[in-house]
Amino acid sequence: MTATVPAAAGALPIQSFFDHPALSSAQLSPNGRYVAMLVPAKDSYVRLGVMDVTEHVPKVLASFDDADISQFHWVNNERLVFEAGDRSVGAGDQHQGSGLYAINRDGKEFRQLVERSFQLLAARSSNTYNVLPANTYFCAAIHDSDDIYVCQFDVTWGRAKDRSVKSENLLRLNTKTGRSTIVERPGVTIAWGIERHGEPRTATTIDGDLESVFYRDADQKKWRKLAEFNTYAGAGFMPYSFGPDGSMYVRSRNGKDKASLYRYDLGKNSIDPEPLVSLKDYDFSGSIIHNDKKILGVRFETDADDTKWLDPEMQAIQKTVNELLPSTVNQISVPYRPETPYMLVQSFSDIQPTVYFLYDSASKKLAMLGSSMPQIDPQQMSPKDMVRYKARDGLEIPAYLTMPKGAGKKNLPLVVLVHGGPYVRGGSWRWNREVQFLASRGYAVLEPEYRGSTGFGWRHFKAGWKQWGLAMQDDIADGAKWAVAQGVADPKRICIAGASYGGYATLMGLINDPDLYRCGFEWVGVTDINLMYDVSWSDTSNEYLKYGMPLLVGDQAKDSAQLKATSPLVNAARIKQPLLLAYGGADARVPLVHGTKFRDAVKATNLDVEWIQYPEEGHGWRLQKNNVDFWSRVENFLDKNIGKQ
Repeated sequence: MTATVPAAAGALPIQSFFDHPALSSAQLSPNGRYVAMLVPAKDSYVRLGVMDVTEHVPKVLASFDDADISQFHWVNNERLVFEAGDRSVGAGDQHQGSGLYAINRDGKEFRQLVERSFQLLAARSSNTYNVLPANTYFCAAIHDSDDIYVCQFDVTWGRAKDRSVKSENLLRLNTKTGRSTIVERPGVTIAWGIERHGEPRTATTIDGDLESVFYRDADQKKWRKLAEFNTYAGAGFMPYSFGPDGSMYVRSRNGKDKASLYRYDLGKNSIDPEPLVSLKDYDFSGSIIHNDKKILGVRFETDADDTKWLDPEMQAIQKTVNELLPSTVNQISVPYRPETPYMLVQSFSDIQPTVYFLYDSASKKLAMLGSSMPQIDPQQMSPKDMVRYKARDGLEIPAYLTMPKGAGKKNLPLVVLVHGGPYVRGGSWRWNREVQFLASRGYAVLEPEYRGSTGFGWRHFKAGWKQWGLAMQDDIADGAKWAVAQGVADPKRICIAGASYGGYATLMGLINDPDLYRCGFEWVGVTDINLMYDVSWSDTSNEYLKYGMPLLVGDQAKDSAQLKATSPLVNAARIKQPLLLAYGGADARVPLVHGTKFRDAVKATNLDVEWIQYPEEGHGWRLQKNNVDFWSRVENFLDKNIGKQ
């Protein structure tokens, strides 16, 4: 049953925040003459549409009677490949893969390339009818060819689940004949680098905790090793991209705190001393933009997304587009080999979901293709800003703060929303449905990038090693205290929340800082570090359990006392505040046992605990009905505990 609560006067209903996108994944053809996009039919499945940029009349190219089209890619100017899915089915009911299909732009020469059924994998002994097994996925297109590259993960069949890291095989596949050839790999390959002419140039392998980067020259069949380094030591580099001239670019710290983008000198087998892009307060994360002739610019993220154009003409075009769309980040996509003056613009901000435009660089005019979330009025949304505060040991903690529109800026109820991972960057200056929903109900939202988060340098990341429930937890509490000191938060109306690791931090926050947090809600949260080691039906790899977790989280034997002291399950009786728990019955990342064990333990001493289980869901909610149900319950929970003065 859905626990709905009437929205405040003028507030958008919950469904508006959690609707599926009305338009997504628009892409220009390599020559820029056509744009393809995913568009849902009313009360039906998502279809693939294609439009001539000069006609502005989209046409349905492909659709299924029983599935959505979930992703697509241009193969060349005349051909596309696409995958299937079903967004009306939860993770536990997903019994098929995504498949892969090819079709010409005019609707001819349709061909299935990859099976959807995983059940056929065990019985398959050969590529019957040239259809590859379901453990095969699109990897890269090759310009001026009907071929693509697909990745195929090794699958071990048997009663016992093999959780060791599997090699990612690379196959060159012809989309018209279905014939494929496998690329020789130098070891257990976890990543490939393919240059724009379609040649695999790099292969990254793993052996225990050692990563190796191999390179294959154009005139050679053998791979040569460029570097070998410990996965967790912060040295080495990651192959990132190739320029039109074959130059290789890598992401590396190169002995510094922040990772930057460098050119790799293949003749000297070394990284160039000066980076192509280096960011003062952030690790480089982004992409290189180029056509078939030269590098045009680099896209990256700091406190918000940005683009550095190296090409003067593109600098001028960006300036014009920004003048036409002054309140948003405007990312321009350039055709690989343009035959028209048209470019694709994705426009977004903290208060505006993505809107797609075509820009005519000849007439300097924009034509709107559509909005991903047309029901969202940016004027009703709440602004988000990056702030920085000091943790108790002096470490600077970045965080995003969203202030509810029209609610004033003082003495507000606050939700401290903790990101999962934890070794990822959590927030971004983009519209976020969960954050905006909470803000629409009058709550300020603080999203801390606590130590251990990535994207802010090696020191910030490493400071979080073995700090679950300790300094990482203090960083979150110090953020809430900072919000109180700034006058933003009412000290008596603070709730902590999060999913996955954020769920763990929610529970540990209630344990460590009972006087700070009035309540907590968490979903799919880890409740005990030892369970992460012991539960054999999770998707955590053997290699991470052996090499990564003992280093980053804690050694089960050597750090046993610490893991016990920082276990929400062991310390459940200390939680006295109101608590909402939600778990997916088909979660392979944090199996349901985390939730059920903790539920039983905390309910023994706390009568104010609400339990929700979505049997068909995995690690998060896929289904719109479950998102609406969950966030309706959250709204009711918050209103009861911190929403009223």
